[in-house]
Amino acid sequence: MKKKKIFILLGHPDTETSVGSFADEYERGAKEADHEVHRINISDLNFDPILHKGYKEIQELEPDLKRVQEEMKWADHYVFLYPNWWCTMPAVLKGMFDRMFLPGFAFNYRKNKKGGNTIFWDKLLSGKSARIVVTTGSHPLLIRIFFGDYTNELSRGILGFAGVSPVRVSVFGPCGDTPPKKKEGWKKKMYSLGRKGI
Repeated sequence: MKKKKIFILLGHPDTETSVGSFADEYERGAKEADHEVHRINISDLNFDPILHKGYKEIQELEPDLKRVQEEMKWADHYVFLYPNWWCTMPAVLKGMFDRMFLPGFAFNYRKNKKGGNTIFWDKLLSGKSARIVVTTGSHPLLIRIFFGDYTNELSRGILGFAGVSPVRVSVFGPCGDTPPKKKEGWKKKMYSLGRKGI
């Protein structure tokens, strides 16, 4: 098995959660399989998640956002873990992507002969893969039936746009009243995924 450089980002502001324990198990499995692992918890980052002027003016990136960018440049494989809140990721995690997924890092628009942007772009994170791990309070299938694909924003709209492929998705739920035995099974799965580096 090829050893990978893996970047784990826990996108829940609280590390003492089901999704936090899944991050722990993935990390443990990956390290025990001798993958090189770097991890950041979003709760440890200090940055403004709000785009105050949209993209009309690019806000200077805080050191912690530059650090995340450097980790993503370094890694072969990303693991993003977060809870599903109102069919999307937590606002602070979305704010992180809003702020740091910029031209020159994640993509570049191609220019036409007059210097304007074309409809085509260069995907600067091509060659990297990812796993998205989402926890839900309701049954994942019911959410999908009633509200559609609630992982598309990150899997295709953000990572896919930058060339990350493949992007695999694991959804666990409902997490609230799940029997301990089932949760242990989920943790074992995360440990196994970590060992495989996928």
